[in-house]
Amino acid sequence: MRIDLSGRTALVTASTQGIGAAIAAGLAGAGARVCVNGRAAERVERAVAQLRDEVPDGEFVAVAADVATAEGAERARDAAPEVDILVNNLGVFGAKDAFEIDDAEWRRYFDVNVLSAVRLTRMYMPGMLERDWGRVLYISSESGVAIPVEMVQYGMTKTAMLALGRGFAKKAAGSGVTVNSVLVGPTRTAGVEEFVQGLVGGELPWEEAERVFMREHRPQSLLQRLIEPAEIAHMVVYLSSDLSSATTGGAVRVDGGCVDAVVP
Repeated sequence: MRIDLSGRTALVTASTQGIGAAIAAGLAGAGARVCVNGRAAERVERAVAQLRDEVPDGEFVAVAADVATAEGAERARDAAPEVDILVNNLGVFGAKDAFEIDDAEWRRYFDVNVLSAVRLTRMYMPGMLERDWGRVLYISSESGVAIPVEMVQYGMTKTAMLALGRGFAKKAAGSGVTVNSVLVGPTRTAGVEEFVQGLVGGELPWEEAERVFMREHRPQSLLQRLIEPAEIAHMVVYLSSDLSSATTGGAVRVDGGCVDAVVP
């Protein structure tokens, strides 16, 4: 397939590293102008420089803003007033006993993982509808379907993102705007590597730690390995293109077979 996103502008939240950076690179490689987002200006500029090395012909715009807050979202809109592709990738995660998560922590997870995406969708989707073309994506997780006992608070937010994908898709019914969520499986990022080591014991060599994690904590995975960020990006680039015009309101899986179901 040939995917051409020339003339499109994309905003990828939390795109200075990991899955977000891979998505930014993938979209730029397909010709989109990509707004790279993070909280700290210096870190965003560093990420933009790295992405330009990776995609020399890519066009990147630095958007330093904490989009988990209303003020930060407004700053992002000032830097990128209009976008055609919105990828809601911002999220926090961490292991904690469910009985030890206090009210403030529940609210923090909801504000960062869910409300930030709602706010940006509310900002950018009306313009997409006016132009009769747009793509809104929510980077959810298999943890939103198979809630992990060690991070119930995270799973809850990822379930909520699936609802956002379906609900806002109904708002776009009959238009050229599609809205989908992406069910991501365990993916190799710096944060996940730290998370894995914390669960299985930091004294193990990484390759063994990964095997133990997949065997003991994600045995339902059919890949039995962590997914690479670029593998997530491939799906996001497709869903951002004209080729995905009949896919909307869906929870599209890049989960390595973690969800033990035929549909979705």
